[in-house]
Amino acid sequence: MTSLSARVVAYASVREFVPLYGLYALLFEDHGLDTRSISSLFVLWSVVAFVSEVPSGAWADTVSRRGLLFGSGALLTAAFTTWLIWPGYWGFALGFVLWGISESMKSGTFEALVYDELAARGCEHRYAAIMGYANAGEMTCVFVAILTAAPLFELGGYALVGWVSVAITVVDIALVGTLPAAPKVEEADEIAGRGDTVLVRYMSSLRAGTSEIRTDRVVRRSVVLAAALLACLAFDEYFALLARESGAETGFVPVLVALTAVGQVVGAATAGRTATMSGRTMGAVVIVGSALIAGGALAGGIAGFTAIGVGYGALHNTAIVAEARLQDTMSGRARATVSSVVGLTSEVLSVAVFAAYAIGSLWLPMAALVAVTVLPLVGLGVVVPRLLPAARPAGTERER
Repeated sequence: MTSLSARVVAYASVREFVPLYGLYALLFEDHGLDTRSISSLFVLWSVVAFVSEVPSGAWADTVSRRGLLFGSGALLTAAFTTWLIWPGYWGFALGFVLWGISESMKSGTFEALVYDELAARGCEHRYAAIMGYANAGEMTCVFVAILTAAPLFELGGYALVGWVSVAITVVDIALVGTLPAAPKVEEADEIAGRGDTVLVRYMSSLRAGTSEIRTDRVVRRSVVLAAALLACLAFDEYFALLARESGAETGFVPVLVALTAVGQVVGAATAGRTATMSGRTMGAVVIVGSALIAGGALAGGIAGFTAIGVGYGALHNTAIVAEARLQDTMSGRARATVSSVVGLTSEVLSVAVFAAYAIGSLWLPMAALVAVTVLPLVGLGVVVPRLLPAARPAGTERER
């Protein structure tokens, strides 16, 4: 288990060690894009991701999951490279198309690979903890990468920040080879044993996953909750712009944004401890976290971004727990497909967030936009107790 955890955390963490994350919104702005144009790029990113989300999940239930992760890494490398060699609206747009496809190939695929490997070892109850560590590793790398962006920018501007980011994505591609290749627990493998084609297996996986969501009320509610909580994390795309609006210099913006990453590290690392929280507890955490983000956005500065970090960390924790409950709830016949529907739904909700920012920027400053757009989360916190499945005791299976 120690070896498995280390490999999972290493892959997930290095993929997020991208200094460009702390500055790419400013990169766009400094190349002539306003908030509406930047929001349109984010919408394009989400649209591409959700269009390809479920099909890629079905492929992950049909072909090699590690193979898809290799392809995902290659597309991510190509996305950042495109931004550097074609720094204009259409170059940024092409980069987001590549990045969106890359994320859809990873989303659902990685989670299913880890869960099925744990299932093969009889350790499904460790999923929330391991994915929490993986997410904490991701956020730690985001934190360090964002802080690294400041000195890199001073040394070589956006070019140095970008090419260092590209080099790191190449390293992460190599780490895919260290991941396990657990047997899939679904009907598609039985079809393969009868000699059916890849296309037949693909369609079988797609039908099995979508049918489970359609017919199983518990799974359906779990998908909605996990997707809604993941969509909450779309706000961070505007944190750099929020920091600049509050008066921070470009070199200090990554420091403020890094404060939000610290909160997410703590929230993710503690997911194993909070994995059995009740629906009422999760609802309260969502409401309090939302209030902290809204208040922090209006306050600004170090104190404000610290509050945002605490609120974001709380929401990140609940998202991991909700996704772990979903993994426990589903049958496993088409695990990656069902997980990808979560990604699809969260991307649709993210598009709504980005559209709200694009329209709202015509009348409201960024601080007010952030405060207003987190208000719907209060409503989500109220209904969480109805959507969150009960925690499953270790070593037991869900009754059907």
